[in-house]
Amino acid sequence: MADMERADGAVEVEVVQLLVSPVHRLAGRPSDGPADGPDDELVASVRIRGGLGLVGDRYYGRAAHRDAAVTLMAAENLPHHIAEGADLRHTRRNVLLRGVDIDAYVGSTIVLDAGHGPVTFGVNRPARPCAWMEVTVGPGAQRALRGKGGVRCTPLSDGVLALGRATFRVVERGAAPAR
Repeated sequence: MADMERADGAVEVEVVQLLVSPVHRLAGRPSDGPADGPDDELVASVRIRGGLGLVGDRYYGRAAHRDAAVTLMAAENLPHHIAEGADLRHTRRNVLLRGVDIDAYVGSTIVLDAGHGPVTFGVNRPARPCAWMEVTVGPGAQRALRGKGGVRCTPLSDGVLALGRATFRVVERGAAPAR
């Protein structure tokens, strides 16, 4: 994945999908299948609150999830060889970005600006794929997403993300995680 850096250090990216789900659909055993949920989980824009998460999402404001309230994933890592239509509804991540290897930024502080002002995130840890990926995406997905299943983040500022062109900038680079 080649990142195209601008003179100001920002990289042009695309916000491909946004998922905000008020319900936790992957509870219990994967063999039981996902729970039913609303059809409108994919949204065109989302309001973000620093320290709280995505307004309307199941993890919004939950203390146990503050360090993982928002999950970012690279579109290039979706296992389309397993399921051609795989998207955020299958991986249960929140923000799908094209044009940046987001998994490489664990430990960093980043800024995304989709034209509504910058939103800062602390990139805390990898979003490790679980057994549910075998059900929601297809057999082999958990292995295919190992090391590239996205990153769990804390929003550090308020703002709005929307679909379309955006910029990605690293404010503070963290130590590269072992892969």
